[in-house]
Amino acid sequence: MAQAVTQTTPLKTVAPDTAVAPTPAPNREKALQILSKSIYKELRENGYEPKQIVALATEIISLVTTDLNLD
Repeated sequence: MAQAVTQTTPLKTVAPDTAVAPTPAPNREKALQILSKSIYKELRENGYEPKQIVALATEIISLVTTDLNLD
């Protein structure tokens, strides 16, 4: 039986007063594009019509708008 091999990296010890630069954030715009296309494709493959997908998008926009108004 084959076993999966995992590679681990040692943890770095950092003094409490030492500043560590944060790792760069991933390109969120590209990630959102990929996620959007993936969700759209999945919905279409599961029988949702474009009109239904627009209704979903409208509901998401409504929720975000409400969230923004609460801030």
